[in-house]
Amino acid sequence: MDRELRHAAVVALGELGRSHDYRDRADAGHGLAGFAEMQEARGPLLELVLDPGDTFVTRVTAEALLRRKDRAGLAMVASALAVADPNHEDWIHTAVVDVFGIFSRERDNAIGLCKELAQDADDRVARGARQLHELLAEIDPVLHPAQQ
Repeated sequence: MDRELRHAAVVALGELGRSHDYRDRADAGHGLAGFAEMQEARGPLLELVLDPGDTFVTRVTAEALLRRKDRAGLAMVASALAVADPNHEDWIHTAVVDVFGIFSRERDNAIGLCKELAQDADDRVARGARQLHELLAEIDPVLHPAQQ
């Protein structure tokens, strides 16, 4: 893994995330989600999930983070959810349903990660993980494993 190139990509996407055009910010959020495990991506990602100018940016960024289906992505969404206003909460909720509404196994794995994150040392992540857990628990996915 080339740390310097990854850092350069995060810096470039962070700059794009400060664009006046919501489409640029949405693209930046989508791209930055791939770097969610990097400390330097966390600030810009949080700003994009909570974008004050357009909730399209919120939805695209939250969905990209959730599609990672890992601890880093869920932690970023949880951190944003803990401080989101009701409008942003609605769009984050929409992204959660879109990502985890199909396969029960994926939803169940996310619930397990949220249980772990609810014990996180960062109070904001822990609080948001509890909220995210509640959202996930309300979802009845379309597909369940075949019964044998």
